[in-house]
Amino acid sequence: MNKDLTVGRPETVLWKFCLPLFCSTIFQQLYNIADSLVAGKFIGEQALAAVGNSYEVTLIFIAFAFGCNMGCSVIVSQLFGAKEYRRMKTAVTTAAISSALLCGTLMLLGIAGCGLMLQMIHTPEALIPGSRLYLDIYIWGLPFVFFYNIATGIFSAIGDSKTPFYFLAASSTANIAVDILFVKAFHMGVAGVAWATFLCQGVSCLLAVAAVAMRLKAFRVPERAPLFDWRLLGKIASIAIPSILQQSFVSVGNIIIQGVINGFGAPVIAGYSAGVKLNNLVITSFTTMGNGISNYTAQNVGAGKLSRIRSGFSAGIKLVWFISLPLALLYFFAGHTVLSLFMDSPSQAAMDTGVLYLRILSPFYFLISAKLVADGILRGAGMMKLFMVGTFTDLVLRVLLAILLARTSLGSTGIWCAWPVGWAIATVLSLAFYRRGPWSASTAKEG
Repeated sequence: MNKDLTVGRPETVLWKFCLPLFCSTIFQQLYNIADSLVAGKFIGEQALAAVGNSYEVTLIFIAFAFGCNMGCSVIVSQLFGAKEYRRMKTAVTTAAISSALLCGTLMLLGIAGCGLMLQMIHTPEALIPGSRLYLDIYIWGLPFVFFYNIATGIFSAIGDSKTPFYFLAASSTANIAVDILFVKAFHMGVAGVAWATFLCQGVSCLLAVAAVAMRLKAFRVPERAPLFDWRLLGKIASIAIPSILQQSFVSVGNIIIQGVINGFGAPVIAGYSAGVKLNNLVITSFTTMGNGISNYTAQNVGAGKLSRIRSGFSAGIKLVWFISLPLALLYFFAGHTVLSLFMDSPSQAAMDTGVLYLRILSPFYFLISAKLVADGILRGAGMMKLFMVGTFTDLVLRVLLAILLARTSLGSTGIWCAWPVGWAIATVLSLAFYRRGPWSASTAKEG
């Protein structure tokens, strides 16, 4: 069901819109978590390390899909808020055509260069066959990743956060079952984990795209909308490119950090692989909340209702902190229990690594969640330069500190300490940038 985010009490509107997005994120992450869980439990610690090592490379591809999602979603949100339905339809098809070309290019580069990338991050020799096998299969499924992201971006843009949740709930649950079937019954090893994800993402993508096509038909326009528009592509790119750069450089930064971690051996890699999946579940949830706030902001910008954005920020902070509290407590006090889901008879070094990683990061979830709410508003309003500054500050600090502190007596512990420092400084910047937005004057004027 389409939802106009420009009317109604902002707090109620955002909570109803964003909570299904949060649930969708949980199920989206189940794809990756299921891969690691099944690999660690039914294949072994080395398979878990191989899948975890590959995961950092897959994040680069996901960054491009995410950028296409945000570029399409923000512009479609603005046109939906302005009730320009004909241009909205053209924006959708323009995004789909350009994303298909980008996806094809990335597939060619991935097939040719993934082996080299694994070597560049100093992947241990024993892990290269499993990591390469997983990535080869993953790359063939990139069209599903891209078009699913575009479809969910369109649903969010028109205020429907429930339909993507239904698709994800079904496909993610199926992915767990197929993972276990391929690995336990068919003894396919790491390949079984990868093929299960490929098949379930494919089904989810096809259903989502079909549902979007049907939804768009409901918007009646006086004349047929053009399939492609260069000016709309420029507007989409103005949001998509910074979002892609943000996510890509974050992924490159994570790959650099993965390279540093790889120097500490397979047990530390396995512990980090399990811990980072749990951490990414939280960060991705906050990012999705930020994306929802981007849609809310974009619709209200399109409708000229800037005074609602400040209320949306306050509601967004309450929402992410409501989510932060139980997750921070769970990871800090029960990290060992949660990590044990991923590893069957883990070495003490692997478990200690994962527990320490979660205990260092989890108390700072309140900071990073506030940053991502502010970033969501900046992106929804098209303030991409300020958005990028906050993002790159966090990334550069985390990477440099991880490299430097790993060489001290802290060892791998120093790497984990780099996260809170980067988050803290970047949060201060993003909040300051948010306060410079035009909604501050609008609110003050009307209040």
